[in-house]
Amino acid sequence: MTEIQRLSDSCVLVTTDDEAILFDPGFHTFTSGDIDIDGIGDVTRVLITHEHGDHVSPDFIGWLVERRADLQIFSNEAVRGLLAKHDFDVRTDLPDGVSSEDVPHEIVPNGASPPNRSFTIEGLFTHPGDSRQATTSAPILAAPLMAPWGSMTGAVEFVRRLGPQTVVPVHDFYLSEGGREWVTNTVRSVLAADGIEVVPLDWGQSFTV
Repeated sequence: MTEIQRLSDSCVLVTTDDEAILFDPGFHTFTSGDIDIDGIGDVTRVLITHEHGDHVSPDFIGWLVERRADLQIFSNEAVRGLLAKHDFDVRTDLPDGVSSEDVPHEIVPNGASPPNRSFTIEGLFTHPGDSRQATTSAPILAAPLMAPWGSMTGAVEFVRRLGPQTVVPVHDFYLSEGGREWVTNTVRSVLAADGIEVVPLDWGQSFTV
């Protein structure tokens, strides 16, 4: 049995019978006060898709390491270089049960497209970070439905192309509660015609598979 908990924004905790894997521990989850991070539990691994602060906060990483000195952190070379400045070790290989694709971040307003790694764990859950270039998805996909670098239309096209069974919306900390609800409901009604379920998880909410 696996629990998928969305902390906030793109930060997702996946807990199995054997471990707890935290995706993209960004600043919003750590500093907003919207989430009781003391209740996260014993995180065994951290997977970071890319270097932007809403996906990796060195302060959050430090807090996690204080709780578990043998915490394993996995990402790409860019994140490895970023966190090396804070004396954190980052591995760029993959642990057992994890696969990945190195796909570019969508182009941001300043024209940049940083390296980005899409992770899939146990063939169950895929977190693509801020890329819509991934070519495969597990049955459950964390999908950014609205972002400064993309549209809902682009999100729907991305999800349809990958064809997951279930979508968990992410990357929307800058929207109001009503805005998140509207975006989710709009995409949910569209993807229902494709047989794809959208599971809206607001801050701290979870579901079990």
